[in-house]
Amino acid sequence: MPVAIITGASKGLGRALAGALAARGWDLVLDARTTEVLRETAAELEAHGTRVTAVSGDVTDAGHRAELVAAAEKLGGVDLLVSNASALGAEPLVRLDALPLEGLRRALEVNVVAALGLVQEALPLLRASEAGTVITVSSDAAAEAYETWGGYGASKAALDHLAAVLGEEEPGLRVWAVDPGDMATDLYAAAVPDDDDPRPAPAGVVPAFLRLLDERPASGRYAALSLLVEGR
Repeated sequence: MPVAIITGASKGLGRALAGALAARGWDLVLDARTTEVLRETAAELEAHGTRVTAVSGDVTDAGHRAELVAAAEKLGGVDLLVSNASALGAEPLVRLDALPLEGLRRALEVNVVAALGLVQEALPLLRASEAGTVITVSSDAAAEAYETWGGYGASKAALDHLAAVLGEEEPGLRVWAVDPGDMATDLYAAAVPDDDDPRPAPAGVVPAFLRLLDERPASGRYAALSLLVEGR
């Protein structure tokens, strides 16, 4: 069975994608910082009959990243690595003139440095896979200028560029930066707590990720909405 590592997998998009892959028979290594919630997620997914290893910790910790890859190797390797764990830099979001520099550093460490560190750790196993794939979860804030989204958007823009370069350097892999679009997640609620406008559930964009895995287009940046519209 193929094996996926998914970071930020206890809730939101990470959990929804993990559920879809489990239903397809994937074995999973799941990461999140909250141990109890992650264990609950893993127990739920094991009902599909798949093997699920829950490894709680912080992706900025090199030892934790090594543990994730070691757990995947025990399951058979790494066929898919999804960097979904994210930090905002400030909760709620603030304008750049008020953005704490420590918050920006945290966003860069989680969203960029840790994502690259995990790729580096997993790269030998990804290269050995017949369908080695890296997905980095992007944002429209990486490409558009929205007030208060400067720090987070800058970190996602940097992640997009790393993904683009990785795709050039590793032609044997598929490397996709995916903008999932608006979603009702805890991350968004923390970013803009006063926004009461309804947003779609993360499960609604999972078919876009599955389409990428099924069709395996060239490495690059993709918007989930476009994939969903084109797939109808």
